[in-house]
Amino acid sequence: MATRIRLRRVGRKHHPCYRIVVADKRAPRDGRFIETLGHYDPCTEPATLVVNAEKAREWLAKGATPSDTVRSLLKKAGVFSDTPPVPVSAEAPAPLEAEADASVTSEAVPEAEPSAESGPADA
Repeated sequence: MATRIRLRRVGRKHHPCYRIVVADKRAPRDGRFIETLGHYDPCTEPATLVVNAEKAREWLAKGATPSDTVRSLLKKAGVFSDTPPVPVSAEAPAPLEAEADASVTSEAVPEAEPSAESGPADA
């Protein structure tokens, strides 16, 4: 079952309010859902955003994919980040050593020069 974390519209006309829900990918926007993770009201000043971070992390760990809008809301709430933390290993070369190795290898490879003999033949 493919699950998505997405918005479900509630509220009256011209005053939208949304619930952040986990739903089956094939379910309609305002239809059946599995669990509510929070709510978002863009009409208040400033916009109201309430997210249960623990539940959201659980669903992300289970493989639920957030919609683009929910991804940005979860980033604002501090739940979701695109870049995972990069582990630092002791075997990785220092940045200066990597630059020095790159300069040595680029000097060792001669550049090919175009020759006049291999040009297009005049017809």
